[in-house]
Amino acid sequence: MHLRHRLRALTVGGLALLTGATALPAAATAAPERGHRPSGGGLSAVIRYTEYGIPHIVGKDYANLGFGQGWAQAADQVCVLADGFVTLRGERSRTFGADRKPDGSLSEAGDNLSSDLFFRGINDARTVEKLLEQPAPAGPGKQSKELMRGWAAGYNAWLRQNRINDPACKGAGWVRPVTALDVARRGYAITVLGGQGMAADGITGAHPTTGAGPKPGAKDLAAAARKVFDRQNADMGSNAVAFAGSTTADGRGLLLGNPHYPWAGGRRFWQSQLTVPGELNVAGGSLLGLPMISIGHNADIAWSHTVSTGVPLSLYELKTAPSDPYSYLVDGRPEKMTKRTVTVPVRGKDGRVSDVTRTQWHTRYGPVLTSLTAELPLPWTAASVFVLVDPNAANLRFGESSLGLSKARSVQDVRDVLRRTQGLPWVNTIAADSRGHSLYTQSQVLPRVTDELAARCSTPLGRQTLPAGGLAVLDGSRGACALGKDADAAQPGIFGPSAMPTLVDAPYAENSNESPWLANADRPLTGYPRIFGDIATQRGLRTRGSIEGVAAMAERGKLTVDDLQKLQFSNRAPAGDLAAEDAAKACAALPSGTARGSDGKPVDVSAACGVLAAWDRTVGTGSKGALLFDRFWRRLVDDEAIPADQLWRVPFSAASPVKTPNTLNTGHPGFARALADTVRELRSADIALDAPLGKHQFVTRNGKRIAIPGGTNALGIWNIIEARGWNAARGGYSDVGVGSSYIQAVGFDGSGCPVARTLLTYSQSSNSASPHYSDQTELFSAGRMVRGRFCEKDIMASPKLKVVRVGER
Repeated sequence: MHLRHRLRALTVGGLALLTGATALPAAATAAPERGHRPSGGGLSAVIRYTEYGIPHIVGKDYANLGFGQGWAQAADQVCVLADGFVTLRGERSRTFGADRKPDGSLSEAGDNLSSDLFFRGINDARTVEKLLEQPAPAGPGKQSKELMRGWAAGYNAWLRQNRINDPACKGAGWVRPVTALDVARRGYAITVLGGQGMAADGITGAHPTTGAGPKPGAKDLAAAARKVFDRQNADMGSNAVAFAGSTTADGRGLLLGNPHYPWAGGRRFWQSQLTVPGELNVAGGSLLGLPMISIGHNADIAWSHTVSTGVPLSLYELKTAPSDPYSYLVDGRPEKMTKRTVTVPVRGKDGRVSDVTRTQWHTRYGPVLTSLTAELPLPWTAASVFVLVDPNAANLRFGESSLGLSKARSVQDVRDVLRRTQGLPWVNTIAADSRGHSLYTQSQVLPRVTDELAARCSTPLGRQTLPAGGLAVLDGSRGACALGKDADAAQPGIFGPSAMPTLVDAPYAENSNESPWLANADRPLTGYPRIFGDIATQRGLRTRGSIEGVAAMAERGKLTVDDLQKLQFSNRAPAGDLAAEDAAKACAALPSGTARGSDGKPVDVSAACGVLAAWDRTVGTGSKGALLFDRFWRRLVDDEAIPADQLWRVPFSAASPVKTPNTLNTGHPGFARALADTVRELRSADIALDAPLGKHQFVTRNGKRIAIPGGTNALGIWNIIEARGWNAARGGYSDVGVGSSYIQAVGFDGSGCPVARTLLTYSQSSNSASPHYSDQTELFSAGRMVRGRFCEKDIMASPKLKVVRVGER
């Protein structure tokens, strides 16, 4: 039987339900939001589960496919998803208390009250509803809307038919049915994470200052902007590399994607395959709550994203009108701000619920704010006020872009999709196809701040922040400083596709969260406006190490998917390659093997010298010396025991950006001091200097310790693992905050069945009662990946195959 007919037969067949129908928790039947009934309509899907609980979902159309996706996500992640919908409804203060902190997955609000004010402001303005009403391509198309409708119906059906056993929300009244609008709102929240979502506290708390008070200096704010928008040293980011056919064993493309995302909470990935017979067939990772594949592959292409250096927001500094802080001047004429009153229900410590009302202020450019982050205060004074320009606040095309990528058949198709949809908010795209083409492009929604506009319109603050961190601050009192519109742009005020830095068919195209400049070191990209990123500046160790590694692979040639897996788990530490030998020699040269710590007391560090010399320069679970170097290096770099501009003896040279700077400045007093402090710290915790890394970098799942490979960004490691702080009493790095997440290594052999290896490092489910709570985490510990099952014959051959039909009835 033809594959399409077989899959349709499965979809409509009478297969058993995944689970028996059981009663909902009482509060799960609470009334939905007025005017938006929970989705329904007799939808169904077939789910084929293979090893590690990976679902291969088949629907006869997009609504039914979305139904299966919503059902399966709820089965694995119902508590995390439900928590997110509480956030989107603006009900955290009533549900959990106003002072508690959200998990940061949907905004950077500092507490639940700020989060509720932010999201209720969006909901009261019907922002998402208005974007949904826009016809494609300005808004989402019919298929995207059907996926959202189906996802909500699938989630609701799972709630009706199953009893929750996850202790995180078992019996909780806040687990409620959702609507397609809720799903759209989740996608919108993710889209504005780099703009309004970042500034949630500054928007919801904006009010004029009552006194003069100290005003932050432009240089201080520029330094803060550099820190806030520094992708090089950010915890969250990604790596990806595409190899062209000229470098591979079979002349076809290869892609390795390695996003670094939170290991807990609502910004986790979740893995699946989505199929509408004859229409769509794609596998990969979705951000929770989204019905589309975010990073993945089909039979002909593979793609990944990396967080870009393009700053997806800008600021206008406005002059306030005389004697009226709620009016501002444009070309000398006053304009009144728009007042938005937002009310949030808050549960007090006595259990009573009362309303809290705050006012938000908006201008022609966007919302007023009094801080971008805690590090970037922007006071609203009697003379001036700042407003946020976030073009993604008018963008609900992210899902349309993801769906288009899922259907693409070539690198050229990828470019066409991104040109048509213009929906990616804050990421680069790296792709490879079965014909041997490679792609890097920074196609994202960015404020249209050209270098010419910045030169004409930057305020004194903007002249500091734009070069330092890519943050434009423009003079909003002049109408001539409006952002304008590119002829090929999907909306006013953004760059069109022709402006996007793009590299096609390079032997390799790589990005590790730095600017487009060195996507390929032999073909540097230049000529783009500063807001996209910088050029000819020092690269981070992760970029330098990645380029060295992938360039050597491309030069060697004959590459296969196995080579990609080896790269992922090589766990090479470029900082160690550059500095460990010098550190060991300088350690051995210390008089009597002694160094003085920060407290001035002597410490015998002689044993550390041999450990550093013998360390294999990797951060595998068995690496001896990795922990010692890690703790030492963090003191040098993160704590600036040696100032950044004095760390290396050979300075950066734009003529040799991958090799410089180099040669550790061991003569600086901070070197010996950091070494002494590190040795004393480990000994005080009774941790051997040569302890294997995995003994002290681990997670605990159901009472079992699982050693975790990888290391911090400061070490330059591809396989990033950022622990939730150091706690010697708990064994060291005892939990992971952010790191390698949905990993995919994909190639093509001409058979129509891609050669794929995947890994979801933290596993499919956050429910400790699930059999898929830690199974892939153990694979990650062992440096192994999952064999991809994309084609029908491979799915049906799975020894763990479980075929189920799920439906609304």
